[in-house]
Amino acid sequence: MHRDLVLRARHGDHVAFTALAADAYDRLHRTARLILRSDDLAADAVQEALVSAWLHIRAVRDPDRFDGWLHRLVVRACYHEARRNRSYRRIEIRATTLGARTELDAAGQAADRDQLERGFRHLSPEQRAVLVVHYYLGMTEREAATVLDIPVGTVKSRLSRAERALRAALEADERAPVVTRESTT
Repeated sequence: MHRDLVLRARHGDHVAFTALAADAYDRLHRTARLILRSDDLAADAVQEALVSAWLHIRAVRDPDRFDGWLHRLVVRACYHEARRNRSYRRIEIRATTLGARTELDAAGQAADRDQLERGFRHLSPEQRAVLVVHYYLGMTEREAATVLDIPVGTVKSRLSRAERALRAALEADERAPVVTRESTT
């Protein structure tokens, strides 16, 4: 049925495109939210991507790859929003998606999320995007390359650099001294 909707949308069927967009909106918004760390910016990026998708729907050669094409548009729109609005600086990603312990208590999960969020502040939008696409969306390096519209080798190098940068930021955060004030009374 998904394939049929894509084919109908390619021929100008607005109802079919609306059904595709409605089906994909939540997934696209979650991806954009992870990259931009703002509901408003994510909504703007998804809207920009969906408008672009409608305008360029005839460019979809393989209807089975529509979702990947749509994710690529969202990532590009996120880059555009990030450049346009420099208030992005953080991202939330689940601790379990980066291979952290799976059976954490609620406080441990919150602490891990906070630590990752602080680490993500030091990453560029491109580094965040490659981490989100690979770890959060669970795409292979080849699929991530398609979504990000970059060569597989670039995905591998960005992924490696992003992981190193995140690891360094987390280690620096752990080494940061905790300042406490003593009472003199």
